[in-house]
Amino acid sequence: MNKQVINPYLPNWEYVPDGEPYVFGDRVYVYGSHDFFGGDVYCMGDYVCWSAPKNDLGDWRYEGVIYRKDQDPHNTDLQGNLYAPDVAVGPDGRYYLYYVLSNWGVVSVAAADQPAGPYEFYGYVHYPDGTRLGEKEGDEPQFDPGVLREGEKTYLYTGFCGYGDLSRHGAMVTVLEKDMLTVSEAPRFVAPGVMYCEGTGFEGHAFFEAPSIRKRGDLYYFIYSSIQFHELCYAVSKEPTGGFEYKGVIISSCDKGIDSYKPADRPMYYTANNHGSMEKIGEDWYIFYHRHTNGTNYSRQGCLEKLTFNEDGTIRQAEMTSCGSVRPLRGEGYYPAYIACHLFTDTEVTYVPWSGWMDDRFPKITQEIEEGGKGIGYIANMRNSATAGFRYFDCRGVRKIKIRTKGYANGKMEIRTAWDGEAIGSVPIGYANVWHDTEAEIAFPDGIQSLYFTFAGQGHLQFAGFELIR
Repeated sequence: MNKQVINPYLPNWEYVPDGEPYVFGDRVYVYGSHDFFGGDVYCMGDYVCWSAPKNDLGDWRYEGVIYRKDQDPHNTDLQGNLYAPDVAVGPDGRYYLYYVLSNWGVVSVAAADQPAGPYEFYGYVHYPDGTRLGEKEGDEPQFDPGVLREGEKTYLYTGFCGYGDLSRHGAMVTVLEKDMLTVSEAPRFVAPGVMYCEGTGFEGHAFFEAPSIRKRGDLYYFIYSSIQFHELCYAVSKEPTGGFEYKGVIISSCDKGIDSYKPADRPMYYTANNHGSMEKIGEDWYIFYHRHTNGTNYSRQGCLEKLTFNEDGTIRQAEMTSCGSVRPLRGEGYYPAYIACHLFTDTEVTYVPWSGWMDDRFPKITQEIEEGGKGIGYIANMRNSATAGFRYFDCRGVRKIKIRTKGYANGKMEIRTAWDGEAIGSVPIGYANVWHDTEAEIAFPDGIQSLYFTFAGQGHLQFAGFELIR
């Protein structure tokens, strides 16, 4: 690859969660919803698209707005936000964008001649008699469409199931005609919700939302967000319309379940919901998911990790990293703090600790506000014990470090190569009203390393980044 891959893979000021990646031609296109920095609800923006060469996942290009929320005839008053979409190529070679508005439980479709649009409204998924899917007697509300086309059939997966709601049974699949709109086979359930999972094999990881579908070899992989919220799970079948068996977790957006470097149940980042899917890019498969920033649920950013499959087709749970699990970052040069994949204090918390805004005891990844919304990203509110972790770096001959901070803080920044390891050195921290660089000599062990920065002191620190110096 020509450029380093980092997480989040888009610029620090861009917020595209719910990522559905696809390779079309020689580029990877990612479709998702569109959050705003400082947003107060989910999915406030129009749909945008980003793409990258399939052989260079560090070189993302903005394709612009591909579909506006006011293009849906039902949404001219803009009261509905564009929730998580998916895209499929029709038998006619056109691209079809499926979505559900936040205030209406039917599936809308837009179409375009190119992967990045522009898309134009095409219609609503409906039964042969014209009744919209989701509005027929007995239908459950539609939510989070995921699509897969094979031949002249399109498989549409939808659903949302929360605790205590007996009216929603699980994830559904509906088969569509070659026009990509008309129902040819009525919805059937493929994965149970939490109220109906007993005895199914999905216990503890029942379907919550975010259905997505991919095919690898002769297996269909049904990917979804579980009732745990932070994890993307998967079930497999040899048929697209049923027989799915739960197989495990692909990724957790707080690394719960990973026991290679910590206890499995320890969270390493402040998390909430998750949504994404996997795609084969070149010779490798990747999982796209999202993380939460700014101390809320509503400013989510896309991340990716390379996947490892076992011989039987099962997937090893991927770690959250700062490098997308592609290759370690170079052990030299400047790195912004917002690429931290771990963020925690000595108070163990799994979910974003907020009641409107984040509890001021905890750090958060945020950004400065500049004209055009493209201010730098940094970690705010690092108080005593706050730790930011970065995985991984290829350290060779690193002997100095320079860190960029500001804020009313006094103490030191301790540096470790393991979250619970001994400090290999520290950098003094003093009061600073503007971004200020402080350098210290620290001998880093050679090899592939994680780097953890822990503030020890008084006050609250803002952390912009660090430079590794040989």
